[in-house]
Amino acid sequence: MSAAGAARSNTGSDLAAPADLAASADLAASADPVQGSIFRQALGADFDRLHPMLQRRFGVDPAAGYACVGRGVFAEVRRGAWWTVPFLKFGAFRNILFPDSGANIPFTVENYPYVDSFGRPTVTFARTLEVRPGKHRRFDATMVYSPARAAVVDYLGTHQHLATDLALAVREDGSLHLRSTALRFYEGRLRFIVPRLLNGSADLYESWDEERQRFTIQLQVRNPIFGFLFGYRGEFSCEFPTVPEDGVPVRLRPVREEIRD
Repeated sequence: MSAAGAARSNTGSDLAAPADLAASADLAASADPVQGSIFRQALGADFDRLHPMLQRRFGVDPAAGYACVGRGVFAEVRRGAWWTVPFLKFGAFRNILFPDSGANIPFTVENYPYVDSFGRPTVTFARTLEVRPGKHRRFDATMVYSPARAAVVDYLGTHQHLATDLALAVREDGSLHLRSTALRFYEGRLRFIVPRLLNGSADLYESWDEERQRFTIQLQVRNPIFGFLFGYRGEFSCEFPTVPEDGVPVRLRPVREEIRD
């Protein structure tokens, strides 16, 4: 199914009719503009403690009218021991994880804001890696702010089967630490919290290097029992293009949308 088949109901049925989408857009446009981006809502006053370049990067929002497109190189992409490979391969089916590793891997990260079929301001976090010439891997995520959970909710993968609340913290140097919490699984009527034994907790750090004038990024995914599963570190520069009139590129939107607060 293409992105045009994104779900309108909680259980993943057909997409809303165009009139419904227009109404959703009107609803989002009428929201309190003081709220700002999903990250500003989650961080509150701490958002202003971020480095100004990070404020711009994490200020992406439909009302702001711009996207953030980063291009850079991962100095290192690592995975855990051999027994993590089946788990990582499984994640590759829905653009959540993958088993490849290497050094000096080019990548892009695309953060486009849009209003989803439920009327929620949403931001894409699509990371594409060229793991070897001609072969690409993707991490897909879409993020929304949930007032009910008072947190940014990170929907993982192409079908939003998995969701986790993000614990955000601004560090003394103005960098941002994002930590995933309990992982929730959804498929139709089936829903449960993923057991800790099968869960991978992610710690992501983003900062701005004044000397190099580049963003830096570092990720580690660990299991509380089995330890390190996956990670990367690298740096990138960003452009902040105006969101086109036809909206977010279709290739970046999930196949299906869920509302799982």
